Amino acid sequence: MTSSTRPLLLNPATYDPQHFDAETRRLLKATIEFFESKGKAQLLSEDRAAVWTQDFIDFAGKEKLFATFLTPAAYADGDENKRWDAARNAALSEILGFYGLAYWYAEQVTILGLGPIWQSANETAKRKAAADLEDGQVMAFALSEQSHGADIYNTDLILTPTEPGSADAEAGILFRASGEKYYIGNGNVASMVSVFSRRADVEGADGYVWFAADSRHDNYHLVESVIHGQMYVSHFKLDNYPVTAADVLHEGPEAFSAALNTVNVGKFNLCHGSIGMVEHSLFEAITHANNRILYGNPVTDFGHVRGNFVDAYARLIAMKAFSDRAVDYFRNASLDDRRYLLFNPMTKSKVTTEGEIAMTLLLDVLAAKGFEKNTYFAQASRYINHLPRLEGTVHVNVGQILKFMPNYLFNPKEYPAIGTELGAGDQEFFWAQGPARGASKVQFADWTAPYEAATDIPNVARFYEQAQALRTLLLTAAPDAAQQKDLDFMLTIGHLFSTVVYGQLILEQAELIGLDRDLVAQIFDFQIRDFNTYATALLGKSSVTEAQREWAIGALRSPVADPDRFTRVWEQVQSLDGAYAMRP
Repeated sequence: MTSSTRPLLLNPATYDPQHFDAETRRLLKATIEFFESKGKAQLLSEDRAAVWTQDFIDFAGKEKLFATFLTPAAYADGDENKRWDAARNAALSEILGFYGLAYWYAEQVTILGLGPIWQSANETAKRKAAADLEDGQVMAFALSEQSHGADIYNTDLILTPTEPGSADAEAGILFRASGEKYYIGNGNVASMVSVFSRRADVEGADGYVWFAADSRHDNYHLVESVIHGQMYVSHFKLDNYPVTAADVLHEGPEAFSAALNTVNVGKFNLCHGSIGMVEHSLFEAITHANNRILYGNPVTDFGHVRGNFVDAYARLIAMKAFSDRAVDYFRNASLDDRRYLLFNPMTKSKVTTEGEIAMTLLLDVLAAKGFEKNTYFAQASRYINHLPRLEGTVHVNVGQILKFMPNYLFNPKEYPAIGTELGAGDQEFFWAQGPARGASKVQFADWTAPYEAATDIPNVARFYEQAQALRTLLLTAAPDAAQQKDLDFMLTIGHLFSTVVYGQLILEQAELIGLDRDLVAQIFDFQIRDFNTYATALLGKSSVTEAQREWAIGALRSPVADPDRFTRVWEQVQSLDGAYAMRP
């Protein structure tokens, strides 16, 4: 394995991302300083009081943070620092998650709102978006509705064409928009709200339209925030809202693709937001537990406590390894390399679910302390379960993952090697992803190669046996036609498959950064246990066949125990005691 000097965890006290350019480093460190200067007491007080994050939006505007990070180079007007760079966007998402989901969310929904705009051919709208970002504005993405959720096939936001020769037509108004949107972040202040709608006069997919609305317009009526929190998740109504050619972003099937392609770009950031939340919580948890005396002993002397910490730490490192490696695939994506379409739902569902598991392990150690109002942990544990459920629940994403399984396991393709690229880059392909179809045709490099290269680590070798067993299941006892229609049954297959994909990218990243072998072994300790959990779940399905039942039992493995290795990983966790505490 090669080696890297980059620290495994984000620690604001020592953060200095030398792998980025000077302006990126300045903005990331300035963002940390904004939160540290605010201080923990105020941060938590504002969370409890559900104070809208205007001070952060003001900071981002003053520093040109969103303008710099979220403007493609083509609309930078010569500013060499402006570009859409997936690596530094991931770093910013991690920092924002580290301090609070509400701050991450303000940026997240701005990214989503920009998606249909940057993908469009509407130069007027794109120039306006660039100017608004420069002015410190934020954006919103209005797809969801109260009745339909994020069902992209249905919308009750209706565009009625204006009558030829009417005053509206003379004024350049093409449509009047009426209807409601629900669950729309930043919908209270966004200067450009990308709105998904359908024409009243056109049936089917040809009638879909994306257009940009302004939340400050008289015909835009803000109803309320549908949650209690710092995030403003709006319910708004449009009442005969005027839509001109300058507002129309996409029409017809292209509008459908723009919606899905926007989610590909925007929802990827769920993983790094979750990572930041768990990182901050881990610092707080180990510092508390390692200094708490219970029954005359430090809490961390108890075996089950150390076990929880080691498992949470290993899961966090795995989350970060997978997500950082996925960035490489995103930055290298093209019409000829669409592997990101698998790794995207993995980051949305698998990584964020792992964040939930890690937080629960830590909460089981902290117990009552984890609910105290003066802890960041209480905030993070309240929100961590939101992330797997934003804009597409886990079952939706696992259903998407299943589309890739046949080609991934059985039909590899040669690709040029992808290394780690942290230099400045502008991901133009994000705005030219093409039609949102063909997932089942995407091919992957040979997934077995990273496993074969690491079988000298016993737990990797043992998990590799399970991964190969999954392929055997699909060759010898594959789900029959009825089982394939049973989503509950197929989700279990999807979860088994997800563990294999997860392990591949973790091993690739481990090789690239020289990840400690003890940590790799500990990661695959839980990978084995998780595979066992899903294989056992298969046993309980009412439609399982005898051959599938025998397979599930035969696929179970025990992790290779190594007390000395466990102790060494525990010492890594223990070393985090006091390593970081947010300024008061």
